[in-house]
Amino acid sequence: MTVKPDFTRDANKAATAPAYFSVHDIHAYYGESYIVQGVSFNVHEGEILALLGRNGAGKTSTLRACARVGDPELKHGEIWLDHQPLHNMKAHEAAQAGLGLVPEDRRIIAGLTVEENLKLAQIAPPIGWSLERLYELFPRLGERRKQEGVTLSGGEQQMLAIARALARDVKLLLLDEPYEGLAPVIVDEIEKTLIEIRKLGMTTILVEQNAVRALELSDRAVILDTGGVVFDGLASEVLSDEKLRAEYLAI
Repeated sequence: MTVKPDFTRDANKAATAPAYFSVHDIHAYYGESYIVQGVSFNVHEGEILALLGRNGAGKTSTLRACARVGDPELKHGEIWLDHQPLHNMKAHEAAQAGLGLVPEDRRIIAGLTVEENLKLAQIAPPIGWSLERLYELFPRLGERRKQEGVTLSGGEQQMLAIARALARDVKLLLLDEPYEGLAPVIVDEIEKTLIEIRKLGMTTILVEQNAVRALELSDRAVILDTGGVVFDGLASEVLSDEKLRAEYLAI
C-alpha cells in the first residue's frame, strides 16, 4: 500500500489526526480556461465539509477534478483518499477506490426501476449497503422500488442518486447541488439522511448554493473565490462572520 503523509495540518484537529481525503495544489482547466487554481484542503474521516463560493468560483470544477471525471482536466496536483493516490486515475478507477460522485443532474438511468438502478450500482456481494438497508435509510425508495426511476419526483430522484452511490460502498461521498430545485421539506429529509450516514462514519463533501443550510449541516467549510481557497475552517466560524459571508457568499 502506498502511504502519503499529510500535506497540511488542520488547526481544528489534533496534529496526529491523519487526513482521510487530501487535495494538494490542484490545477485544472476546461480547454484553455484556467478554472481551479492551486486548491488544497483536507477532510477527516466522518466529517461533512461544505465547499462553498459564489457562482463561478470553481466549486463544481473542484469536485469534478476530485472525482477524476476528466472534465475539467487535472494538469497538476495530488489527490489522496484513504492513503490511495487518485490523481493519476480515470473516473471508473477512482470510483472503484471508493469515491462516489452524485452529480447535479442525478443521471438516473431511464428504463430501469428504482431497484434496478440500485442493483446496477451495487457491488457483489454488498459489504455495507444491502438493498434492505438502503430501503431502511430511504423508505420512499422502498415504497417505489418497482417504479421507473426517472418518473420519481425531484426529491426522490436525489434520494435514489445518493442511495445508488452508497450501494457501491463508497468511502467518500461528493454531492453537487443536492438541494437544487427541492422544496424545504424534502431538503429536511435529505439532511436527516446525511446526518444519519455521518453517524455511521461516512465522509462527505457538499457543494451547495444554499450556503446557510450547507453550513448548518457541515462540520467544516472551505470557501473558494476565483478558483482558489480563501477560507478553510469550522462551518460555525462562517455562520458567525457576517463580513466573510457577505464578501464571498453574498449572504
